[in-house]
Amino acid sequence: MAKSKFTDEQKLQAVMMYLNSTKSYREVAKELGMDYRKINQWVKRYEYNGVEAFVRSCTSYTQQFKLDVLNFMIENGTSLLETAAIFNIASPTSIFNWRNQLEEQGLVAFQSETKERSFMNKKINEKNKDSVTEVSVEELQAELQQLRMEVKYLKKAECLSSTQNIITNQDNAQIVYELRHEFPVKELLKRADLPRSTYYYHVKQMGKPDPDADLKREIKEIFDEHEGRYGYRRIRDELRNRGQKVNHKKVQRIMKELGLKCQVRMKKYRSYKGTVGKIAPNHLNREFTAEQPNEKWVTDITEFKLFGEKLYFSPVLDLFNGEIITYIIGPRPTYSLVSDMLDQALERLPEDHQLLMHSDQGWHYQMKQYRETLQEKGITQSMSRKGNCYDNSVMENFFGIMKSEFLYLKEFESIEHFKLELEKYIEYYNNKRIKAKLKGMSPVQYRTHTQYAA
Repeated sequence: MAKSKFTDEQKLQAVMMYLNSTKSYREVAKELGMDYRKINQWVKRYEYNGVEAFVRSCTSYTQQFKLDVLNFMIENGTSLLETAAIFNIASPTSIFNWRNQLEEQGLVAFQSETKERSFMNKKINEKNKDSVTEVSVEELQAELQQLRMEVKYLKKAECLSSTQNIITNQDNAQIVYELRHEFPVKELLKRADLPRSTYYYHVKQMGKPDPDADLKREIKEIFDEHEGRYGYRRIRDELRNRGQKVNHKKVQRIMKELGLKCQVRMKKYRSYKGTVGKIAPNHLNREFTAEQPNEKWVTDITEFKLFGEKLYFSPVLDLFNGEIITYIIGPRPTYSLVSDMLDQALERLPEDHQLLMHSDQGWHYQMKQYRETLQEKGITQSMSRKGNCYDNSVMENFFGIMKSEFLYLKEFESIEHFKLELEKYIEYYNNKRIKAKLKGMSPVQYRTHTQYAA
């Protein structure tokens, strides 16, 4: 059970631990016994306010401050969490409550019982109640009406906005149309910054069927099927595989309208490197293409760190189509990690087949057993030159893709859960994930297609 309250020092420690490591919010939270959502809030506040975010200050906010916060959120479309971080407000729930209070009670909700309300009453009593009070009430009612409109507009915008917080003219027109019976259309259009002609154009279109409805549904289906890993170009290619020729700009526009954005961002990674030596020449020589399957294989080892443990991943990749032939994953970078991988891979190699096996100069590939196994099978061994990671860049590129599309996007419950999901991802990578250089086919589809064509 996570603690309910933490000191400023503990909050700063959690923020520094997250920022100075590759751990996720959940991993840091689990290690420190905190709620990961709290750590997310603290990191946001630190990004905007630095160490000052955790210096305790007065938490009594004035009416004007509350209105400024709400107006900023409305004007800029920021979330509760981001708004709280910008104004260094400890809890985003406070802003949520202010918004509800304003909508339900008006400006009176922001006046304290002891000071602001008594001050207003005193001012009213000092002046002519028949003239000044009447004007003040009218002004307050107008301001209240304006603020209520803005709050309702904000709520509608939150419902209609995409995951990228983008409000289109069509969205604005929809909001104005839904609120037209509660507030003047003129004021709504001014708030939405929407020309009158544009509004009525979209209103006219509301009764018509969307000509892209089926395409939008299929784009969303492809995006969800690949768990947000596909951008507009790859979705365009997949649509073509399904018999639909659509311009990539149209796919990009529709994805923007639907708020669909590729979740993959390439991040830095480190491959596990053993002792550097010199056993075999670089026969591959950066010729990363092959005329047929099982002509050139590449291999390497990369390291994962999960739940405070290290895992080592050793795959074999065919340069003909980028297919993962096999892989082994283990808790230690022992020689068996590579020998088991090699045994599994060789089971798939046809008899009397000429194969080039390329790797870096890691100590596993320098072992006598490894070299003798390759020699017995008539396999030519090739090694990258010292300090030249580009000599095995295809394998390194696969590691980058896998970590960006799989490791950094998913949350895992345990090491065993990670291994199960990794198996699913490799199956997906080989059989479903399309590549432009493979003519819009997956590695297995491409291999099957070329063998059938031959």
